[in-house]
Amino acid sequence: MPVFLLTDFDAPNFALEEKLFADAGMRFVTAQARSEDEVIAAATACNADGLLIQYAPVTERVLSALPRVGICSRIGAGFDTIDPKACAKLGVWLANSPDYGVGEVATHALALALDIIRGTTFHTADIRAGKWHYESNGKRRRATEMTLGIVGLGRIGKRMAHVSRNLFKRVIAYDPYLIDGDFPAFVERVRDLHDLFHQADVVSPHVPLNDETRGMVGGGLLAKAKPDLIVINTARGPIVNLDALTEALKAGRIAAAGLDVLPREPADSDHPLIKAYRSREDWTDGKLVLSPHAAFYSPSALEDMQRKAIEVIVTYLREGVLMNCVNREFIDLKARAA
Repeated sequence: MPVFLLTDFDAPNFALEEKLFADAGMRFVTAQARSEDEVIAAATACNADGLLIQYAPVTERVLSALPRVGICSRIGAGFDTIDPKACAKLGVWLANSPDYGVGEVATHALALALDIIRGTTFHTADIRAGKWHYESNGKRRRATEMTLGIVGLGRIGKRMAHVSRNLFKRVIAYDPYLIDGDFPAFVERVRDLHDLFHQADVVSPHVPLNDETRGMVGGGLLAKAKPDLIVINTARGPIVNLDALTEALKAGRIAAAGLDVLPREPADSDHPLIKAYRSREDWTDGKLVLSPHAAFYSPSALEDMQRKAIEVIVTYLREGVLMNCVNREFIDLKARAA
């Protein structure tokens, strides 16, 4: 009977996982492994054939110590705690769940943008403080006179463009990996990031975290931006250089930011931006809206995420078909056979 280890979890229960693995005739074991050594120990103890991963680190060291493991399935779309090159080198299939919560993330990104544009969160705070005036937190702009810039036109980026197309004057996008024919007709293509930041009033990246995108939204791009730029991030925290963003917000070089993700989560209390936000320093007024990595969430999306990660494993073992593989072109099958 194949054995699969859930390395770690923050869901309230894993009844769905238990049922799906039981129905497939597979053994399901859980752990709460947050370090390499803990993953190795937990997987060794149950002789795991595969790993179901939420946030646990899966590196070359981990996989080298677990020769039985032949497949890793990430509960979620991003796989930045897993080393895909190490998986490929050691002949381990790596898959993710890219198509859950697409609508939730896109509408959350749009909600953050509209919240800042129309000032709803800021008005709420003002009313609690006894203020009552439509300009108590500044002048509000008309979305239909603004340009939305999207970085990355994958599933979420395209959905963001679709739900936003009738709300903004223009939707522009940058995606060097997409051919012109795959660009939606209602989206204008720009050829580089500097051009996008120069034109856009709102920028929303929808890209994976990797060496190319880490710190992508930094001082250089923010220096090219309009002074009334709004930065939205529902993708991965490290895509936005938080130090550069803090400096640009504090200096008034950009208007505001709506962040669902941060480089460190929960929010790093020692970071200047978080400190200023929590202490309500004047310069943060009307400039920052935060949510706790919640863009993906609805009960339906959470269930989809859990189910799809398991379906990848079950389908592979039953039918030999691997869905959502992210390292297919690099996999070393000789290493796997050895």
